[in-house]
Amino acid sequence: MDILIWLLAILLILIGLAGLILPALPGPIVLFAGLWAAAWAESFAFVGMKTLVALGLLALLAHLADFVAGALGAQRSGASSRAVVGATLGAVVGLFFGLPGLVLGPFIGAVIGELSSRWDLAAAGRAGWGATIGLALGIAAKLMLGIVMVSVFLVVRFL
Repeated sequence: MDILIWLLAILLILIGLAGLILPALPGPIVLFAGLWAAAWAESFAFVGMKTLVALGLLALLAHLADFVAGALGAQRSGASSRAVVGATLGAVVGLFFGLPGLVLGPFIGAVIGELSSRWDLAAAGRAGWGATIGLALGIAAKLMLGIVMVSVFLVVRFL
């Protein structure tokens, strides 16, 4: 049974780490689930409830940072709510086109979203850049917090 729990933990941690970069996966939450499963595999002997609560709070913060950064980036550029939705959808569609899609998807989505709200090409371009920069900052924050989560787990586990 321990082997199955460890396999589940490793799988969830790997998916969670990928989700820190890919916008379609709830990376921080899945990463937390994997770290919790790893603690469970050892009957919580090394990583206890206090650490797991702290990791859960970091996961929640990372999950929220992704949404807040994208919305703030678009809002700071004067984008409409449709541009924010467009940027998010563009990021998801962009997943299927590799790195160029991840970079261009949010921009194109925000531009289309803004143009559906008001027909102003300059405003749509600003919305596209704002949403793209916001989403990139959100991914950076999510990645940083995910690395902190893994680091905290490893320090508590091995020290």
